[in-house]
Amino acid sequence: MEYICPEAGKLHRGTIISKLMQRMILSLLTAAIITSGLTLETYAQEYESTPVTISGEKVKINGQVCYSHIVLERQTLYSISKAYNVTVDEIYAYNPTVKEKGLQKNSILIIPVVETASEPAAAAAAPEAQEQKSEEPVSEQNSAKEDVPASAPQRLHTVKWFEDLDMISRKYGVSVEAIMKANGLSGRKLTKRQKLVIPYNDEIVAEEEPAQTDSEEQADTTQTADSTDDKKPGILEGLLFPKKEINLSLIMPFKANGTSGSVGNMDFYSGALLAVYDMAEEGTSCELNVYDASNDSISKDKIENSDIIIGPVAPAELRNVLEMEPKAVVSPLDQRAASLAKTFSDMIQAPTPLELQYKDLINWIDEDMEYNDRFIVITEKGGTQTEVTVQMKAAADSSKLEYKHLAYSILEGRNVTTSLEYIMTESGTNRVYIASDSEAFVNDVVRNLNLMIYKKYEVVLYAPSRIRNYETIEVENFHNTSLHVSTGYYIDYEDPKVQEFLLKYRALYNAEPTQFAFQGYDLTSYFIGIIGKSGNRWTSRIEDSDASMLQSTLKFRRDGDGGYVNTGVRRIIYEDGWIVKRVR
Repeated sequence: MEYICPEAGKLHRGTIISKLMQRMILSLLTAAIITSGLTLETYAQEYESTPVTISGEKVKINGQVCYSHIVLERQTLYSISKAYNVTVDEIYAYNPTVKEKGLQKNSILIIPVVETASEPAAAAAAPEAQEQKSEEPVSEQNSAKEDVPASAPQRLHTVKWFEDLDMISRKYGVSVEAIMKANGLSGRKLTKRQKLVIPYNDEIVAEEEPAQTDSEEQADTTQTADSTDDKKPGILEGLLFPKKEINLSLIMPFKANGTSGSVGNMDFYSGALLAVYDMAEEGTSCELNVYDASNDSISKDKIENSDIIIGPVAPAELRNVLEMEPKAVVSPLDQRAASLAKTFSDMIQAPTPLELQYKDLINWIDEDMEYNDRFIVITEKGGTQTEVTVQMKAAADSSKLEYKHLAYSILEGRNVTTSLEYIMTESGTNRVYIASDSEAFVNDVVRNLNLMIYKKYEVVLYAPSRIRNYETIEVENFHNTSLHVSTGYYIDYEDPKVQEFLLKYRALYNAEPTQFAFQGYDLTSYFIGIIGKSGNRWTSRIEDSDASMLQSTLKFRRDGDGGYVNTGVRRIIYEDGWIVKRVR
């Protein structure tokens, strides 16, 4: 049983309160309420549970259409079950961890859609009605003043669901006060799709183009068959055969059967959900079918109608799905799965293989080399020859660059500066590449390189992204050596697109996105976008659809006669002044 303690405003599970205790609490509360001048009705209202709004997001799990509901603070299983017209046991059946761990704020509940129920259907239609209502003229308090002079320079802004006045102010460089005055706003509350007049700064000349309406903006950005693009081969096909209804299957090891699983997989799902929402706002809807790879039995009939499948993660599970001959399967997270692209033509490897990152480092060195510079490769003598170590050394050997090679054991680290002085140049830059994935050895090399910098040698270090995860290396040493990193993932938090995503994610989930959430958003929005534009023949356009996403660069290239592999990398530099800058 569940009881609400109004004094504390907290939910206490499994607590049985005696009738005597209940009377005592009620007497005390009544006295307190009378003393404060409140009525019992108003007091009860203060502590009623958060209203449950039927989610507009739906997924299909094993053929069953389900709502994807985000739990808000002070929502209960009882109130949620009543809103969706299902039983608590039905919620438990689809969310077994809830019965074990209880209802968690900001968690996602999967709730089956009851087709015969009238109340949820009406409630589900409520958000659409609200959206339509929000597009109608609002009251004088929330609309632009009619007495704004027609000659005054104006721009129209349509409020997005995650925006507030501060965000809009920063976007246009206009103060919040100016926006409020121009629109007759007495408060800061905004509604979705509300139209705001945005005044120009005084310095800006008023001779501007008339503000466009939403329909005009859409017309400007939408190409037609009569445009000049019909002269470009391959473009017309995508315009004539767009796809507005996309069937996407997401297969991840969520471990919804109650066993402990990776939180990252749920984060990936949360990012994917946000991408589906955003793409629907842009006019491309998506039916998202979600399967738990650790619990569900994935059969061909479940996925045969999918335009694209994202997941599973593990290479063995990916192979099983690929052997069912679907239209396209995306490997979302595991770099080791890249080898499958050599065999399966419908395979798309999203994480950039490490081998390509090592080759990009060598290419970067080649691009940076000047006349008096020296290329130095350092390896560990007697160290374990891991696959990474072999690949890194092979990348250096396959280049046309000449290099000086230094191999030493970590036990010799204290005396290695003499060897470094012997191979380093004093007249140019020493561009150093460490072909090792041993944290202890890499740490020792970085320490010795810093000693050489103190000896007035100019040093630049080139390394793969994993070096940033080594906890034993001081970040200061990265900046001292002007560390150059080639990586498949990097988030530039100064990027306006990233900042907008952060605001959306926080507004929707009341949490900070992880790298998995970024990856889920990047891949889902990319593939919905390309399929929406190019239709069923979208794979023929994938090599011409390079895109810089939030945390990754997607440049898919065919691997021989097989599938596609992402060759996109990002380059970052650790500069003086504790600055980390993305240069590509």
